[in-house]
Amino acid sequence: MRIGLTGGAATAERIVEQAVEAEADGFSSLWYASAVFGDPLVAMALVGRATSKIELGTSVLQTYTCHPVLQANRAASTAATMGRAGLTLGVGPSHQPVIEGMLGMSYAHPGRHTEEYLQILTTLLRGEGISHSGDEFTVNIPAVAPLPQPVSVMVSALAPRMLRVAGELTDGTILWMANARSIDTHVAPKINAAAQNAGRAAPRIVAGLPVAVHDDGDEARATAAKNFANYGVLPNYRRILDIGGAAGPADAAIVGDESSVTSQLQGLFNAGATDVWAAPFPVGDDKSGSRRRTRALLKELAAA
Repeated sequence: MRIGLTGGAATAERIVEQAVEAEADGFSSLWYASAVFGDPLVAMALVGRATSKIELGTSVLQTYTCHPVLQANRAASTAATMGRAGLTLGVGPSHQPVIEGMLGMSYAHPGRHTEEYLQILTTLLRGEGISHSGDEFTVNIPAVAPLPQPVSVMVSALAPRMLRVAGELTDGTILWMANARSIDTHVAPKINAAAQNAGRAAPRIVAGLPVAVHDDGDEARATAAKNFANYGVLPNYRRILDIGGAAGPADAAIVGDESSVTSQLQGLFNAGATDVWAAPFPVGDDKSGSRRRTRALLKELAAA
């Protein structure tokens, strides 16, 4: 199984140690949120020089807060600093309460904004010039030298338009709160059809979900309900939860004993996921023991 983990820690030293451990344990990837270390690309540049093959991805960087030309330059610089392949730039428009409520920017057309953003970003990361005049961006950039290291681009696509754009322009989608049912009935059919119609290779579908190995499923879901409650009210996640028939994040979380969690993870792959991004969370009084138990199973499955 291609299983990755959430990346990030309080110090640069621990971030690097975490990545070295994850690579040694056979995990395929580490996924860094936009707030990690102030800028996850800084952390990933450090990690990339201390590891040799593990994929390092952002999940995800906001589009609205960084112009696509600057985003392309940042990704190219990070890849060059790493000195090896394995950088995946995951981007997305974030959420209306963040972009409008916290940052004071318009969130009127997130689909149109993201489509134009990706047209510019992916073109520049191929080393090609672009002359783009749209409703959201006007950009005229001559061709640049090919990147010394390739950068894969993915998008946090959940809605139909975003899945079409992901299939047409990027290497796939990085999901959060999408369970097996939503992948099988909604995500995989739409993104795969878009990629096929565009003549592109089959896209990746990275399924991100909270994971806890615990004997008491009810206790684990109660903990998930508390820890991840905010994702149940953000409209973008609320829609994908509804598509999956999940009342809330607790229903989407992967919890249970080793056998149950293994079956649920396999169900994500059966539904069409190509990768799983596991976000382990502790349950019960023994937090360290809970984390170790979850990590042990994920390590076993990643190596299988």
